[in-house]
Amino acid sequence: MDNLKPLSDFFIAIEKDFRISSTHIAIYVTLLQYRIDKGFINPIEVFRHEISHKAKILSAYTYRKSVRELSEYGYIKYIPSCKKTQGSKIFFKLDHLD
Repeated sequence: MDNLKPLSDFFIAIEKDFRISSTHIAIYVTLLQYRIDKGFINPIEVFRHEISHKAKILSAYTYRKSVRELSEYGYIKYIPSCKKTQGSKIFFKLDHLD
C-alpha cells in the first residue's frame, strides 16, 4: 500500500472544503501517522493526549471539537470513550475520498 495515498486523497478532498482548518489538518495527519505506526489497522484506538501532543494542539476542547467536526464532515468516524483506560475509536473513511 502506498503510505502517501490516503494523505494525498485527504488533501484533494479538502481542497474546496472551506470548513477545514489547519487544526483539522494537523489532527488528521497525526491520526493517519498513528494508523501507519499501528500497521494500517482500522479502527485505531487513541487517547487524546497521544494525538494532541503530536499535533501540537494544547487545548482538550479544541482537540475534541476538531475530531468531532472531522467526523461530522465525513473524513473519519469518531466514537469517544467514556473510560479512562480505553481510548476513543477512530475509523478512517477513505473510500469517499476517491
